[in-house]
Amino acid sequence: MNDNKMATIKSLEPYCRNALWAVLLSTLCGCASLPDLKGLRHGSAQRQQQERLSDFRSASQRRADQAIKKLRIDGEVNLLTRHLTYVEAVNGPPLVAGNTARLLVDGPATFDAMFAAIQRARDHVNLESYIIDDGVIGQRLADLLIVKRAQGVDVNIIYDSVGSISTPPEFFDRLRANRIKVCEFNPVNPLKGRKWRINNRDHRKILIVDGETAFTGGINISGVYSTGSFGSKSKRKKADMNKGWRDTHVQIDGPAVAEFQRLFVDTWAKQCGAAVTERNYFPHVSTTDDKVVSITSSSPDDSLNLTYVILLSAIAHAEKSIYLTMAYFVPDPQTIETLKASAQRGVDVKLILPGFSDFALVFHAGRSYYSDLLAAGVKIFEHREALLHAKTAVIDGVWSTVGSTNMDWRSFLHNDEVNAIILGEEFANEMQRMFDHDLAESVAIEREKWESRSPGLKMKEWGARLWQYWL
Repeated sequence: MNDNKMATIKSLEPYCRNALWAVLLSTLCGCASLPDLKGLRHGSAQRQQQERLSDFRSASQRRADQAIKKLRIDGEVNLLTRHLTYVEAVNGPPLVAGNTARLLVDGPATFDAMFAAIQRARDHVNLESYIIDDGVIGQRLADLLIVKRAQGVDVNIIYDSVGSISTPPEFFDRLRANRIKVCEFNPVNPLKGRKWRINNRDHRKILIVDGETAFTGGINISGVYSTGSFGSKSKRKKADMNKGWRDTHVQIDGPAVAEFQRLFVDTWAKQCGAAVTERNYFPHVSTTDDKVVSITSSSPDDSLNLTYVILLSAIAHAEKSIYLTMAYFVPDPQTIETLKASAQRGVDVKLILPGFSDFALVFHAGRSYYSDLLAAGVKIFEHREALLHAKTAVIDGVWSTVGSTNMDWRSFLHNDEVNAIILGEEFANEMQRMFDHDLAESVAIEREKWESRSPGLKMKEWGARLWQYWL
């Protein structure tokens, strides 16, 4: 066997190891499936209700109705009309008006905003995160939470057992010793959990302060976010896998925070049984701005994954542009077909995907779809200046989402996830500027050049795609 063939085989060894894990998971867990959304763009529910928006019941929802009408173009059945009608037909989450939405780019800006909000806490702090590590950021957070608890602020933490598996138990023991309540989501140790489901992970990132302010997005409590991702290309000789990750978060102030609070309380009840000691969890929150926000969540316990349905509906009903930034991209057939159909009817579809990843199997599985997408007119760009971990979308310059949900089977079927959807041109313009900045840091994938890539890369893509359901 020659050296080139041997090198190719050795490069595939990690995929074989991951395949063994996939087989183990498939043995331990049943196979869930995604909802069939055939006829999404011209479904019967939409044809019956095409010209009307929801008859919102609560006062907040009536305000949302009025705000949405202002966003519509008179006489035009546009994205918001079509999409929101469809979301109503599947009993989607409520639209809540009167919020402030602040876009947070990368770790330093996000942690500064989060820690400032915790400093102001008077009643409670509820934190839910996939990863909470014990590095500089984690220790800084722990110190602050211990101080706030000593001041009488109630503090509750949910962390994922797999995501935080490298964090020493002593880190959480210290928090408990200071009267902070800590809940471990689906413990790896089957003797510790209420219902052992190793493949169901809590991938959410939620911080709620006093029931008035909430944060969500892709950023974990981790040292990889200790520095920002943007910098001079001449100074950044090589992207660092261990710091400066490119990610996005959002701060929400206003009535929509109650939706995050309900998610947190429900998760705590399912995972740790005893209810958290409720303080003033659902205060009367005055409107702070004019942003219309919807909080969409998903879990393997749900009968219908609304996050998946809502995202595909927004893509299917787009008229002008679809700009997605996705850290982990292993799409199912319906997602692929919806993206292709949008591009083929003239919508400008652009994807910013990682140029390298902390999870090689996912990286190559995602690349296995490039040829099909490029042939349909979808434009693909790889971000190579920093490790990309963001999960965002801006569609038609009016519909935006920031959250924890990747465009992969794991997010849609196996994880607990959460996203904030913000309607309106002002926030979408911010998202567009951020997308353009990321685009400038990315490299376009050219179809002809892509098709001439090496056989070794094609083999990796083929092998990785075999396990897409578990990625």
